[in-house]
Amino acid sequence: MQNDLSHYRKTYEKKELLQSNVDANPLQQFRIWFYEAVEHGGADEPNAMAVASLGEDGFPKNRMVLLKKYNEEGFVFYTNYDSEKGKSIIAHPKVCLSFFWPTLERQVIIKGIAEKTSEIDSENYFQSRPKGSQLGAVVSDQSSVVASREMLENKLKELEKQYENTEIPRPKNWGGFLVKPQSIEFWQGRPNRLHDRIRYTLQEDFDWKIERLAP
Repeated sequence: MQNDLSHYRKTYEKKELLQSNVDANPLQQFRIWFYEAVEHGGADEPNAMAVASLGEDGFPKNRMVLLKKYNEEGFVFYTNYDSEKGKSIIAHPKVCLSFFWPTLERQVIIKGIAEKTSEIDSENYFQSRPKGSQLGAVVSDQSSVVASREMLENKLKELEKQYENTEIPRPKNWGGFLVKPQSIEFWQGRPNRLHDRIRYTLQEDFDWKIERLAP
């Protein structure tokens, strides 16, 4: 079966991105774009991002997660360290993060090195989560094969009773990853596929080199 999608076309005309109007610091430029995505409806979840990593089977894999914090150090998200994702990142810490805000016709692509966040950071975030999300992290042996949905739901009911009036402890294999960026590319859709691409590359002296890329 063949499905020809060559007639799918979209014209990008909303914004422009020039070296003369970007911030010298890519984290500050990200903050500006993220704020605009939040304020102008760039996506249902503007903090949703794809994380690409190299799996233990040698295949790259992409999946969507939620950005939970960013600062001058980098970008933070949380997961089960024993999941397929967690194991692949621990084994191969070079990862790529991608944001897509379609109504603003923008992408951000971040290459960086991932490392575990501190125990304190992971604990503080876990305790800030809704109780249902905390229980979900305890219930799920993420990426493992399960016999049925019913089994998961029964386990959840048991834990709801167990922790009805007590604090839920964070699983020791659950925590954050901090991705320290090595390069950050900002992509702005433009007419005739002549898109604007501005890339920041971290230098040895920790300054950022800014370059325009061909679309």
